[in-house]
Amino acid sequence: MWRRSENGYLILLLSHLAVYCLLFTCSAACSNGNCQLLESCASAADCGPGLYCGNCPELGKSQPFCIRGQTIEPTSIISGLPFNKYSWLVTHNAFSIVNAPLLTGPQRITFYNQEDTVTNQLRNGVRGLMLDMYDFENDIWLCHSFRGQCYNFTAFEPAVNTLKEVEAFLSANPTEIVTIIIEDYVHSPKGLTRVFADAGLDKYWFPVSKMPRKGDDWPTVNDMVKKNYRLLVFTSDSSKEAAEGIAYQWRYMVENEPGDPGVAPGSCSSRKESKPLNSRSASLFLMNYFPTVAVQNGACKEHSTQLVDTAAACYKAAGNMMPNYVAVNFYMRSDGGGVFDVLDQMNGRTLCGCPTVTACQAGVHFGVCKNITAANAAPTATNTGGMFSGSVQLTGHASAIHFSSVLYLFSLSSSYGVRIGTVYTRIPLRHVRDNEHSA
Repeated sequence: MWRRSENGYLILLLSHLAVYCLLFTCSAACSNGNCQLLESCASAADCGPGLYCGNCPELGKSQPFCIRGQTIEPTSIISGLPFNKYSWLVTHNAFSIVNAPLLTGPQRITFYNQEDTVTNQLRNGVRGLMLDMYDFENDIWLCHSFRGQCYNFTAFEPAVNTLKEVEAFLSANPTEIVTIIIEDYVHSPKGLTRVFADAGLDKYWFPVSKMPRKGDDWPTVNDMVKKNYRLLVFTSDSSKEAAEGIAYQWRYMVENEPGDPGVAPGSCSSRKESKPLNSRSASLFLMNYFPTVAVQNGACKEHSTQLVDTAAACYKAAGNMMPNYVAVNFYMRSDGGGVFDVLDQMNGRTLCGCPTVTACQAGVHFGVCKNITAANAAPTATNTGGMFSGSVQLTGHASAIHFSSVLYLFSLSSSYGVRIGTVYTRIPLRHVRDNEHSA
């Protein structure tokens, strides 16, 4: 009987391994924190600082690779400019977190917009939080709801819990500035004032009396830090400015349409509450970039080239004014650099006239740039400016909504005149949309 030699077996084994590596990806090329942006990975531990191991099947990228999950702080490269010259990452419905604990008993029936805790969002470079606040159970709660009312199946947690996370971050990071944008359904007298004081945030409050009202520049970031004016708070309720000293959002910023109109290719139109985007009577620009119905897996596609195109359209629509805030769902999902790369580009163009903020150089003429390659444009072990020690993590996927629960939510929502949409769950979901300004 003919038998293969040991060498024959070895040759056959090596040839099969070579074919496998060509068809798939051999993970032995890098590991143990050495994998760089876009390199293949097998686990989160394989990717370097500021990166996590993910994929993007919606763009045909099913094999896991290293993706950016943290910002580069623009103030760590160019500091001392007015606050409104920078662009910051904002999480839409920052509190609406997948796998958030149920505190009110029944199954939660709502949509989710983020995947990690507010503390981790801040550690990863998020500098703006969109929060929906309601009167609920004789307290102020964060809810993703409709009809201006919080229900036990749309409630997340008391607002003070999240605000205490913000306070802990500001206390531990004395040079950082955070913005909170409130979709405000609080009617209890002084309710917002009380909850911020209870969280210990009043000591960081930027006084509304010192906010520029006619489109003038804000104080420099250095001056804001020196005076400890490190928390900007805006409300959608115009009465709160006189009653509680909380800035009415659309007096100080312009904003494009939220939801599906905000992600329409090549489009960037003002929302009805806002002044025109090219108005110069407000010095802050909030760019909403999230669909009406949040889809976890779809976010990686949204945060690819179409985000770049929308940012360009918004810049043009605002009369060559760069957005100061970019609000997104599932902020870490992308096909590589994602929203982090886009913010680097925005800050680079504004702060120093360079293609990315990592090419900026302090103390040189505008437009004089470092030669930066794609490989070192993202955070690395040798470029740690503005990076935090918090781990980059995704906590999981939104659980399926039971059909009976969907029907109940539909019966409540449809009577309020909500528009038709589709949700990524295990069943199609129609006619569901809340009436919130943040969708």
